Amino acid sequence: MSQSESPIAFITGGRSGIGRGIAWALAENGFDVVINDIAEDEEAAAAIEGVKARGQRAAFVKGDVSDLDAQEAIVEAAWNAFGRIDTLVNNAGVGAMVRGDLLEVSVESYNRCLNVNLRSHFFMTQKVAKRMIAAPSNHYRSIICISSSGAKIASILRGEYCISKAGMTMLSQLFATRLAEEGIAVHEIRPGLIRTGMTSAPAVVARYDDMMAKGFTPINRWGSPEDVGRGVATLAKGTFGFSTGGHFDIDGGMHMHLL
Repeated sequence: MSQSESPIAFITGGRSGIGRGIAWALAENGFDVVINDIAEDEEAAAAIEGVKARGQRAAFVKGDVSDLDAQEAIVEAAWNAFGRIDTLVNNAGVGAMVRGDLLEVSVESYNRCLNVNLRSHFFMTQKVAKRMIAAPSNHYRSIICISSSGAKIASILRGEYCISKAGMTMLSQLFATRLAEEGIAVHEIRPGLIRTGMTSAPAVVARYDDMMAKGFTPINRWGSPEDVGRGVATLAKGTFGFSTGGHFDIDGGMHMHLL
């Protein structure tokens, strides 16, 4: 297949939630999109159709990025879908298995968060970056890591999640340093409270709705996947071409210390 004039984005965990919002925003900004996720179902079909409805090509690659033995095949399929990758979005993620006392966090939940939210992205970035370096592109190239406000704000009801996201901050800075000489920027986005499946449990919704009623953040509303998607698209287009290794808060101002 001949190379498209459009830049190519590859999104892990892209079939729903924030990942879908990112896919659609990138399509709206002229990107062809390859979506990866662990299930190829109605949600995946809707994500793909949404990209196509926005006038761009779309492909789906099924696979678990936390399975390091499967990563090479996932990257190979993603790369071959449209002949290259210009933007990698490390988005796949899971929450704590149980929100509760930090003293009761299980080894299973800790390992799951670290494996999916951090380890998988480190080795995925390695693999995709090597291919980018070996096959230069005329497009702006970037790796965008979706972390969380939990990277800096301690949430003791989900400590293992926060630890994994804090690691994403250093991952982004390390690869930004290594890849700058190759012309590949690395950015971190820290979403705040976003309305997705991960935050849809009734107890979670009730807790945050109550906090908002009391004035939770300066922009006092739930964020949407589209809010995050627009941020990713802005970075992926190279709007901030003299920036790498930094983080961008899309959190309604939650990160600020207020009196």
